[in-house]
Amino acid sequence: MSADTDSVPDVMGLDHTTVTGWGRTAPTAARLIRPQTYEEAAAAVRDCGVRGGIPRGLGRAYGDAAQNAGGSVLDMTGLDRVHAIDADGGTVLCDAGVSLHRLMEVLLPLGWFVPVTPGTRYVTVGGAIGADIHGKNHHVSGSFSRHVLAFELLTADGEIRTVIPGTPLFDATAGGMGLTGVILTATIRLQPVETSLMSVDTERASDLDDLMARLAATDHRYRYSVAWIDLLARGAATGRAVLTRGDHAPLEALPARLGRDPLAFRTSRLPAAPSLFPEGLLTRTTVGLFNELWYRKAPRARSGQLQRISAFFHPLDGVPHWNRVYGRGGFVQYQFVVGYGREDALRRIVRRISERRCPSFLAVLKRFGESDPGWLSFPVPGWTLALDIPAGLPGLGAFLDELDEEVATAGGRVYLAKDARLRPELLAAMYPRLDEFRDLRAELDPHGVFTSDLSRRLGL
Repeated sequence: MSADTDSVPDVMGLDHTTVTGWGRTAPTAARLIRPQTYEEAAAAVRDCGVRGGIPRGLGRAYGDAAQNAGGSVLDMTGLDRVHAIDADGGTVLCDAGVSLHRLMEVLLPLGWFVPVTPGTRYVTVGGAIGADIHGKNHHVSGSFSRHVLAFELLTADGEIRTVIPGTPLFDATAGGMGLTGVILTATIRLQPVETSLMSVDTERASDLDDLMARLAATDHRYRYSVAWIDLLARGAATGRAVLTRGDHAPLEALPARLGRDPLAFRTSRLPAAPSLFPEGLLTRTTVGLFNELWYRKAPRARSGQLQRISAFFHPLDGVPHWNRVYGRGGFVQYQFVVGYGREDALRRIVRRISERRCPSFLAVLKRFGESDPGWLSFPVPGWTLALDIPAGLPGLGAFLDELDEEVATAGGRVYLAKDARLRPELLAAMYPRLDEFRDLRAELDPHGVFTSDLSRRLGL
């Protein structure tokens, strides 16, 4: 789940601190609790108080999903054990506080990879289920919950339940943003790999229609696919993009120097962004220059390039605290999906963002495959666009409200794990199984033990 904090206690204890999402907007104060055992987690749930509590992981959801103003926030990263690995069958049993980074460290030398990873590997397993994260391979592999064989859930009554796919509690928890209980452990089905490198194809697309045509025609050939899109380009270049696709490199594709240790997990790390970053750095001018350079330096067409897993999936993880580049005001990440057949809506939204000159240098377009079972799971078959925008951009709130209306009218939805400002009246139109979620929550947690700033804002 998500939150940045000013301080985190090293042992089980209480600490009143300011908590935000990765976007660093709308901070609220909460009592921070960091359980080290399942028993301490149960005690923390019992001691949440009248404002309730919400679990959180490594702080990478963007909005207020793991904030709880005046209440408790349960930092679950102290529960971080890998209990068992079935190296023959390709499964792992681990605590919910284990990060995807840690799983890669442990599993890659054994020839296994996590089934789904988002743009950061610093996400916990519990957060991955709670947000039902997706990655570059959704069109092939679906979201994270599709690969979860079972999890243990600590519910509001203090009971620990074993939850399996195909049950209402599983479907409410996958994408349920931590509001059904605290995930303690999970068993996950893994992806077999021969190496820790990726074979990557890169090409440019001249505009949005060109990009969509390339994706629709050839995505089935690739396990992973994503396009960086220039949202400041206008006119005939509107929606121009750099398309990057690939798969895990087979052993025979490696040169001799890499073949000696083909499953080594190699990462790189740059200096952290300074805590006090100059305000106003990300302007239309500076971002426009970056976008122009990024597009021009990309090859028109290149195939079979070998890249590290970290470079292909998680380039920003190499810059600790990169979210600081937006300054004190933080940023909003806006992600929506519209279904296949609603390409006109996507075109209109991209054109409006381009005409509005939103200074976004982190904008990606992907295709989703089949829907996932979670009642509040975000992916549905269609096109999803995600972009970062400085929160202080004049008129941003009203502009995004207008985009919300366009998305809802097109039968689409926004991603709750990245949301910080959606109006509650649009939620039911975007998530048609919302009433089922609310009914199950009312039955499972009648006193509202599990609550968050997100749940209060949207009436979840």
